[in-house]
Amino acid sequence: MRKAGFTAWVITLIVALLVPGAGTLSAAPGVQKTYETPMSETSLLGTNAYAQQFFQVPDYWNVESATFRLDYKVSQLTLNDLSVVTLKLNGKPFYTLKPGTETNQKVTRSIGLPLEYLKSGVNELTIEGVIQTRNNSDQMCMPSQDQGSWLQIFDSSGVDVKYSAKPVGASISDFNRHFLGLDTIQDGQAGVFVPEEVDLNETEAAVYALSGLTGVSQDSSHPIPLLPYQTSNLQGKTLRILVALSQHLPADIRSKLSETALQDKALIQLIQSDTSSLLVVTSDNADLLKKAGRFIGNPALMEQLQGSSKLVDESTEVNTPAQSISRYFPLTDSGDKLTGPSHREKSYYITLPSNRSIAEASKLSLDFRYATNLDFDRSMVTVLVNNVPIGSKKLSAELAGGDNLELTIPKNLGISGNFTITTAFDLEIKNAVCTGNQDQMPWAFVSKDSVLQLNTKDRTDMLFNNYPYPFLRDGSFNRVAVVLPQTQDNYTYAALSNLFNLMGQFAASNTGEIRFYKDDVKESELKDRQIIAIGSYADNRYIRENNDKLYFQYDKQGEGFLSNEKISIEEGYGKRIGTLQLIDSPYGKGHGFLAITGSSSEYVYLASKLVGNAGSLYKIFGDGAMVDKDGEVHAFRFKKEAVSEAPAVVTQVLERGDVVSFMIAFMLVLALVLVSLVLLVRKHRKKRRG
Repeated sequence: MRKAGFTAWVITLIVALLVPGAGTLSAAPGVQKTYETPMSETSLLGTNAYAQQFFQVPDYWNVESATFRLDYKVSQLTLNDLSVVTLKLNGKPFYTLKPGTETNQKVTRSIGLPLEYLKSGVNELTIEGVIQTRNNSDQMCMPSQDQGSWLQIFDSSGVDVKYSAKPVGASISDFNRHFLGLDTIQDGQAGVFVPEEVDLNETEAAVYALSGLTGVSQDSSHPIPLLPYQTSNLQGKTLRILVALSQHLPADIRSKLSETALQDKALIQLIQSDTSSLLVVTSDNADLLKKAGRFIGNPALMEQLQGSSKLVDESTEVNTPAQSISRYFPLTDSGDKLTGPSHREKSYYITLPSNRSIAEASKLSLDFRYATNLDFDRSMVTVLVNNVPIGSKKLSAELAGGDNLELTIPKNLGISGNFTITTAFDLEIKNAVCTGNQDQMPWAFVSKDSVLQLNTKDRTDMLFNNYPYPFLRDGSFNRVAVVLPQTQDNYTYAALSNLFNLMGQFAASNTGEIRFYKDDVKESELKDRQIIAIGSYADNRYIRENNDKLYFQYDKQGEGFLSNEKISIEEGYGKRIGTLQLIDSPYGKGHGFLAITGSSSEYVYLASKLVGNAGSLYKIFGDGAMVDKDGEVHAFRFKKEAVSEAPAVVTQVLERGDVVSFMIAFMLVLALVLVSLVLLVRKHRKKRRG
C-alpha cells in the first residue's frame, strides 16, 4: 500500500503497465525537453484486437508537441485493403492507418497526437486493429478469431512529448509538484539534504520527509537521494530540501529565514534563486524538526500550502490518517464500460500492506451487464487475479440486463500485499466478419455494486518474501532502529536512500517511528525494536558482535565472507560482495535484525540496491542474499521451514463452532431423554406397587 492513498496506487499500476524503468529525458534544464515513455512489447492477435499505452503529462509542462512512435511487424497473410489500425487518445479516435504489405521487416510510423485531446495527469493511448487475412466477400461467415491475424508492436514504440517546464512558483505546493515530477527525478534534479556534520535527529527528520515524498513520487524506479549538504552534491540539484537544526544551517541560508526565534516551533520556508529552489526545514528543537519532517511527508498538507512558508508547533496536526484494513473493496466507484468486439479487459488494483496475505473465504462478487446482440454460444467473462484465472461464466441473453458472478479467491495463490483483479470479457458477435458492427458494437459494463470481500492474515515470517515486514507493519513504520557505521560517506547515504525510498513506496502513513543510532548504542535500547545494521565488520559493532549468528559470516580478520552451507565462496571473491541477511533479533523476541553489510561501504551500497526499489525485490527471497559488482545475485533460505503437524481429530472438532454447538444440543437432548426415561420407570414402579 502506498502513502497518499489512491493517487500513489494508480501511479504504481501505470508504471507496472510500462517497461520497468520506463521514461527517458533528453536536453538540458531550462530549454525544450523531450520525455519518452516506451511501450511494452505486445501483439494484436485475432481479427479484432487492441492494446493500451499510458503516459503522463504533469501540469507544469507547456507541451509543444506529442508524437507516437509505432514500430511494428504485420502478419504475412494480411490483406492490406481490408485491414486497418485505429488510434484513440483518451477514448477519442484521431488517426487511422493501413498496416502495409512490408511483412518481413519492422515498419516505423511517426504519428502526431492532437494536443487538444491531451490532459494533465494520466493519458491513455489505445491501438485497435482489424487485421484481415482472407476475403470473405464471396463466402459464408468465417470465425472472427483468426490466429493468422496478428500485428506485433515492438518495445521501441512509445510516446515522445516535447515540452518546456514552467518555472517553479512562489508557493510550497508548486515546489512540491516540481520536486516530485517525472522529469525532475529522472534527470536527477531533486535531492533531500542534511548538514555535513549531521545530528542523528536531523537524519531521522530527513528520512520522514524522504519516505513520504517517495510514497507519492511519479517515478518509483529512480530513488530520491539523501545527501550531505556540500558543494559537490549540489551540482545539478536544482530542487533541494534541506533538513537541519537551525544552528547547523549555513550562514547565508539562515540570514534569509523569515523567522529566527525557533525554540518552540519549526519553520518550512521556500528560498528561490535564479538557478535553484531550496525548501528549508529547520528548528532549534529536535522534536519539532522531526514533526516538520513528517509534515513534508504528508502529501495532502504539502499540496495545500499556497504560501512560501509554514510554521509547525506542538499543536500542528501532521499525521496522515491511520490505515484501516478493510474487508470490503468496491472495484469501481461509478462503474466501468468496455466496448468493442472480441477480447476486452478491465483491471482493478487492490492495495494491501505487504505483511498481509489473503486468507480463506475471501470472495469476489462481480455485478455486470452486457449487450444483447452477442453470440452467446461463444461469449463469456473470465476473472483473473495477478493474471491467474480463478473462474469464468458464459454470458446469456436472459441475464444480459443484470448478471452476477461470485467466486472464492483461492488461498493457494500465495498473494500478499498489492495485487490486480482483471475482468476479461470475450464479446463475440454472430457473423462478425461478414457484417460490420456499426451501431451493433458490443459492450459490457462492470457495475459499482461489484465488491471484493477479503479476509487477510498477518505474515510474520522473517523472510524477504514478506519484505518490508517487519520494518513496516500494516503500512506504518514498526519501531525501526537503524544502527549506522562509525563513519558515513556518500555510499552510506546512497544505501540509506535506497532503503527508505523503497519503504516509502510501501508505507501508507507517515506515522510510526524510525530512530538512528551510532554503534555505541546500548543493547537495552534495541530490545523492543526492529533493527537495521548498516556497515562492515570493522565499522559497525553490531555486525561484528553478531557475526556468529549471520548466515554469511566474516573471516577472522573481518575482511571477507566465508563459504556456508548454501554456497562456496572463494577468499578473494568474499571481499568483493555485499550481503543482505534477515535474522531474528538477538535483543528482543519476535523482532527482526537486518544486516546490510560488506567489506567496504561500496559493497554495502551494492547490497542495499536489492532493497532499493520494488523492481529489484523479485531477485531476493528467503533470508539471505549476496550480490557482486557484476550484478550477480544469489538468494537462499537458511531458516528451516516449520512442519505443521496435522491437528488431532478432537482439536479439529473443537475448532468447528457449528459442530460444537450441535454436540452440546445433542447432549442436552440426550440428557432430557434419559431423565424422561428415569421418571417413566419410577412412575410405572409406583403403579405396580399400588
